[in-house]
Amino acid sequence: MNQGRSIRLFLVDGTPHGLLTAEIMNWTGHVLTGPRSKLAELIQRPECGRTGVYFLVGPDPDNSLRSLVYIGESDDVARRLKEHNRPEEQGGKDFWEKACLVTSKDQNLTKSHVKHLESRLIGITKQLGYCKVINGTGHDYGGLPESDLADMAFFLEQIRTVLPVVGFDFLREQNKPSSSATTVSKQPVNLSPRFVTQVPKHNEQAIAQEVDGVFFVLKGSKARDAWKGLEEGGYRPLFNQLLADAVLQPDGNGLMVFTDDQAFSSPSAAAAVISGRSANGRKVWIVENTAQSYAEWQNQQLSQLGDEQPVNNTNAIVTNLEVTDD
Repeated sequence: MNQGRSIRLFLVDGTPHGLLTAEIMNWTGHVLTGPRSKLAELIQRPECGRTGVYFLVGPDPDNSLRSLVYIGESDDVARRLKEHNRPEEQGGKDFWEKACLVTSKDQNLTKSHVKHLESRLIGITKQLGYCKVINGTGHDYGGLPESDLADMAFFLEQIRTVLPVVGFDFLREQNKPSSSATTVSKQPVNLSPRFVTQVPKHNEQAIAQEVDGVFFVLKGSKARDAWKGLEEGGYRPLFNQLLADAVLQPDGNGLMVFTDDQAFSSPSAAAAVISGRSANGRKVWIVENTAQSYAEWQNQQLSQLGDEQPVNNTNAIVTNLEVTDD
């Protein structure tokens, strides 16, 4: 089992949409986030006068399913945020709506440290592909002493743990079924059985599997070659985006093929993309080599729990979010 973590959240002005700080017990890092509308308040915080890395996040006008992200570093983040707030013709950036700053409570982060973190964060974010990074090519700042490199590896791991908790998912590690099968991931993973569904009007199948609660359609699965549904909304934008991203490519036989394991928000989202129209994924996905639907399989997991009392497992995954209002 994964080791539990305790994360302390603080609503600075007592509202869920204002400034927010986050800390992990036994970690020297400190996270501060806030909307651009609260920038005047944010830059007055003492954290903004420290050395750190920061993220600017906003919508991508060319892709409604993803965000634009800029990753930077500075020994005076307040000054850099002021510069980014200028109009674009004056060297600023218009796209961002939220800012997130990561500093150290003991103020032991140096310029070399944050340059290294910036480089690693840009590389990881681009590799994961959850968003579009608008930085240029990241520089390689690997010339730190061995002990500092180890410290920054731990610091980076904590950043990747806490940022999804405060609403920034672009650094979240994704355990794909293919990598889970080869134990590439450092963490244990929970794998479901494999599910199959038929591509409508074709003798071809798509295969899916849940990994740590995320529903994936596996590489090599087939899908319709175009959206067939009448509705303009729904999952049609997702279908079109997967085409644009080359996740779906022609297989040469009138269908599309998944070029990689693809995560979906639900079994129904996956089923809609494969069918080319809205579909109830809880019904159409069937446990491989059985007649059991996804819904029936899920209900079976619940029924097997019976009336057993909860087990006190000291290794249980628990995230303790403490919100303080003083």
